[in-house]
Amino acid sequence: MERRERGWNARPGAGDDPGEHLARRLRTVQQRVREALDVARPGRIRTVGVCPGQGRELLGALAAHPRRGDVVARLVEADAAKVRSARGAARAAGLGRVEVLEGDPSRTDVYAGAVPAALVLVGGVFERIGDSDIARTISLLPQLCAPGAQVIWTCHGEPPERAGGVCARFEKHGFQKRWLSSPGETAYAVGVHRFTGTPAPLESGVRMFTFGGGSRRVAREW
Repeated sequence: MERRERGWNARPGAGDDPGEHLARRLRTVQQRVREALDVARPGRIRTVGVCPGQGRELLGALAAHPRRGDVVARLVEADAAKVRSARGAARAAGLGRVEVLEGDPSRTDVYAGAVPAALVLVGGVFERIGDSDIARTISLLPQLCAPGAQVIWTCHGEPPERAGGVCARFEKHGFQKRWLSSPGETAYAVGVHRFTGTPAPLESGVRMFTFGGGSRRVAREW
């Protein structure tokens, strides 16, 4: 069994299993991905993943989805072991158009040629950076987004008021909230925002965030 650690700010109820929180969050994200694919325009669905871990959020959602063949994805992950795992899973699932790139997901350069994307997954980022970097990252997401793109983001162990602040940042930069996990779920937050603004050109050499720059960290095993 994989080892999973509780985030500093997680507030589970008595007897709750931290591993179940992560599994529940994974299922939630996969469902949101499937819904985004359901409403995507016909043709190629460009997708990018920022810190996707082992890629389960996207790969699991694509497993039996009728649009799986339309998805052309680049997942950017810094952890070499997770990259190998994601690549193996993509091969085993026959998802040859899903590229898993070992690189620094905080740098805009690694997304060149893969954007603008119709679907942007930001997983395991906001829980590991400070508020100023959260604001900066969201302000730069229009460089990754095509018109009408959907951004699915996650945060582990964030109280509802923190999730509301993240939503406010998105709205400030041309994103409209489509879905947010229930405030009653205090172990994690998942949000979906649709980009209603004007895409920005991808700037080379820009750092979107720096891990460890804030007070929140959580081990992510998937």
